[in-house]
Amino acid sequence: MDEKDYTKEPEKSGDCEGKKEENKRDDGFEKVCYMCRRPESKAGPMISMPGGMNLCHSCMQKAFDSVTKSGMDLSKLSGMPYMNMNIGDMMNMAPPAMEIPQRQKIRKKSQPQPALTLKDIPAPHRIKGQLDEYVIGQEKAKKAVAVAVYNHYKRAFLEQEEDGVVIEKSNILMIGPTGSGKTYLVKTLARLLDVPLAIADATSLTEAGYIGDDIESVVSKLLAAADNDVERAQKGIIFIDEIDKIAKKKQTNTRDVSGESVQQELLKLLEGSTVEVPVGSNQKNAMTPMATVNTDNILFICGGAFPDLEDIIKERLRKKSSMGFGAVLKDSFDEDPDILSHVTNEDLRAFGMIPEFLGRLPVTVTLQGLTKEMLVRVLKEPKNAIIKQYEKLLAMDEVKLVFEDEALSWIAGEALKRGTGARALRAILEEFMLDIMYEIPKDPNIGSVVVTRPYLEKHGGPLIRMRE
Repeated sequence: MDEKDYTKEPEKSGDCEGKKEENKRDDGFEKVCYMCRRPESKAGPMISMPGGMNLCHSCMQKAFDSVTKSGMDLSKLSGMPYMNMNIGDMMNMAPPAMEIPQRQKIRKKSQPQPALTLKDIPAPHRIKGQLDEYVIGQEKAKKAVAVAVYNHYKRAFLEQEEDGVVIEKSNILMIGPTGSGKTYLVKTLARLLDVPLAIADATSLTEAGYIGDDIESVVSKLLAAADNDVERAQKGIIFIDEIDKIAKKKQTNTRDVSGESVQQELLKLLEGSTVEVPVGSNQKNAMTPMATVNTDNILFICGGAFPDLEDIIKERLRKKSSMGFGAVLKDSFDEDPDILSHVTNEDLRAFGMIPEFLGRLPVTVTLQGLTKEMLVRVLKEPKNAIIKQYEKLLAMDEVKLVFEDEALSWIAGEALKRGTGARALRAILEEFMLDIMYEIPKDPNIGSVVVTRPYLEKHGGPLIRMRE
C-alpha cells in the first residue's frame, strides 16, 4: 500500500477559480505599480490591492520595512481595516466600488517589432518619389532631405571599419516661411520610412533649473513614440519646430533662459551623447524609472520660419552691388520669391543663432513660399488633398462633390492674401463648406453638388443636382 504524502495541502478550488477570473480580466494592458510607476514587465509580478491598486514586491517590502522600523502597531489603528489582514486575504477580496485611478496604461507587447535594417531604407530617388505623392513643389528641399536621410541611416548601420573612417552626423536645418510644408514634410518622411518620430516645440524648452521642459524632454518624446524601445528610438528622427524662437535675444537686461542658453544645451544632443531620460513622463523624479539613450544615431531636423531673415539677406546682398553698366541693382532682390535660397551662416548668426549650433547642422534646406499655382495643386493633387477629403465625406452620403477650376483659383488667391501658406486653404474651405455639409444630409434626393466661384464670392449658391 503506497504511502500518501499528507504534508502537501490539497489545491483549493477557490484558488483555481481566482486564477481563471484573473485571466478573464486580462484586457491586454500591463499592471503598473502605484508607487514606482514601473510596469509588470520590469518590476515583476504585482500584488493587487483593494481599490484596483497594484504594488510591486520591492515597494511592498519598503512599505512594511518603514512601518516596522517606526514601531507602529497597525492593528490598533482605526479606519484601516486592511492593515490587519494577510496579503493572501487582500488578493481574494473583491475591490470596492470606488477604484483608485491609474495614471497610465502600458499595453503588453505581443511580439517584438523587427529591427530596422539598411535594406528597409529606400534609395534617395525612391524617397523623393514617395514624397512627390504628398508634397507639392519644394523639389530642392525634397531632394536634399532624401539624400541626408539616406546618408544618415547608412552611417547608423555602418559597423566600425578597419580603415578608421568615421562618418559624421548630417543633421538638417529647414528654413521656410509659415505654411510652406516643413512639418508636413517631416511627418510624411517618418511615415514612409516607418521609423519613430518625435516632434518637439523649441518654444517650451528652457535652461535647466527653470520652469519649462528640459532639453532631454525631446528624447523622452522619441522614446515614447518608439513604445519605450531604446534600440528602436536610437535610430529615430527628432524634429524640433520653431527653432528660430531660441535665437539670441538682442538688447535685453534679463537672463535669457529660453534663447542662447537653450542653443548651448542642445549642442550635446545634436553632436551625439548619452542622456538619462524618464520613461513615461517628461519630468525627472525619484518615482520615475530612467532609461539611457544614445543620441549618436538619432537624426535631428530643426525647422523654423525665421521671420525678417529676408531683410538680413537683402542687406548683405546690397553691400555687394556695384555701380556702372551691368551692375546688380539694389532693388533687384526685393521681388525675388526665392530669396531664402541665398542664406548663409553669416545671415543666421546675424539673426541670433550661435556658430556652435549652426556647425552641428551642416545641411541647410530652404523651402519656397507657395505661389497661387502651387496652392491650386495643393488643393487637388496630393493623395490626401483637402478636396479629396471633402469628396470622401460627402460620398459617404452618396453625394458627388465637384469644384470648378475657377472656384479653386479663387480659393488659392484668397489664401495667398492671408499670408499663412497652405494652412489658409483649410480655413477658407471650412468656412464655405459649413452650409453645404449642414444642408445636404437633409434631402436624400440630392445627387451632386458643384461649388462655383459665384458661391464663393457670395453672389449665389452652389449648383445642386437631384438624383435621376
